[in-house]
Amino acid sequence: MQMTLRWYGSKFDTVTLKQIRQIPGVTGVISTLYDSVPGEAWEMEDILNLKKEIEAAGLKLVGIESVNIHDAIKVGTPDRDKYIDNYILTLERLGQADIHMVCYNFMPVFDWTRTELARMRPDGSTVLAYTQEAIDKLNPEEMFASIAGDVNGSILPGWEPERMARVKELFEIYKDVDDEKLFENLKYFLERIMPVCDKYDINMAIHPDDPAWSVFGLPRIIINKENIHRMMKMVDNPHNGVTFCSGSYGTNLQNDLPDMIRSLKGRIHFAHVRNLKFNSPTDFEESAHLSSDGTFDMYEIMLALYDIGFTGPIRPDHGRMIWDEVAMPGYGLYDRALGATYLNGLWEAIEKSHK
Repeated sequence: MQMTLRWYGSKFDTVTLKQIRQIPGVTGVISTLYDSVPGEAWEMEDILNLKKEIEAAGLKLVGIESVNIHDAIKVGTPDRDKYIDNYILTLERLGQADIHMVCYNFMPVFDWTRTELARMRPDGSTVLAYTQEAIDKLNPEEMFASIAGDVNGSILPGWEPERMARVKELFEIYKDVDDEKLFENLKYFLERIMPVCDKYDINMAIHPDDPAWSVFGLPRIIINKENIHRMMKMVDNPHNGVTFCSGSYGTNLQNDLPDMIRSLKGRIHFAHVRNLKFNSPTDFEESAHLSSDGTFDMYEIMLALYDIGFTGPIRPDHGRMIWDEVAMPGYGLYDRALGATYLNGLWEAIEKSHK
């Protein structure tokens, strides 16, 4: 496996490439053109400039997270093909730039949902958190306003102000889209892009829905073992794979994370590994990566990845805000650096014990 860190680019991220380069064992970053507009093709010059900047810092651009998908593709409107054509053009340019992994999601309206961005923990750190009770009291149009005070001046991925201003319109667009329709539209999209993925050896790694159940009545399909296997079988191509995010799949305590990993051998193209602490099945908060700080057995998760011969990029996911750092919620330097080091330590111990 290759340890990486997510980086939003020098215009948007408080964390620098120089700092990332100094985290032991981190050799690459996962990045994106953060100011790109869903549906528009990425320019080759912009891709190459991003890659050159990262390589100049002694790191490698290991993959893209995300090339966002236009709502017309998810909804299946008559004009979806022009947006898919743009997506294919972006993939071609990424392949020509020697970039071979793209993480993406197929979630309607909200890319991820949290009800708190700065819940205080007993140690004084703050974390992202979710309670279904809070969601049940909210109108979807109030969702962004309810958390906007804790964004620390950042633009949250999937929660861009211009997108949140259209929430009512977006809900109207998705009103006739249920799980089956969303699966159908995902299949159409994947069938269109697989030829270019085959040509340039690009692994598409779909990210699970977060949390792994319907929020505000919106369809959610990438939520469990059954659905992810359905997705892979309906477009049975090795390049059609998954981002295994322990934090997102783990929001549903019915999901057996190590078992899911072992069932996905050869189709996990990217891994996000983090821990959650549950106060009830529908009230969880993000914790330190350490097993004992949360609910998941991180050793067993890493062991399962080792057992299937996982060699792809991995990153510590959302961290706590610690040591008075001010950054995009979940994406500060310090706790993610601790997480990367911890996961590398687990991997080294597993690797040596098996040799």
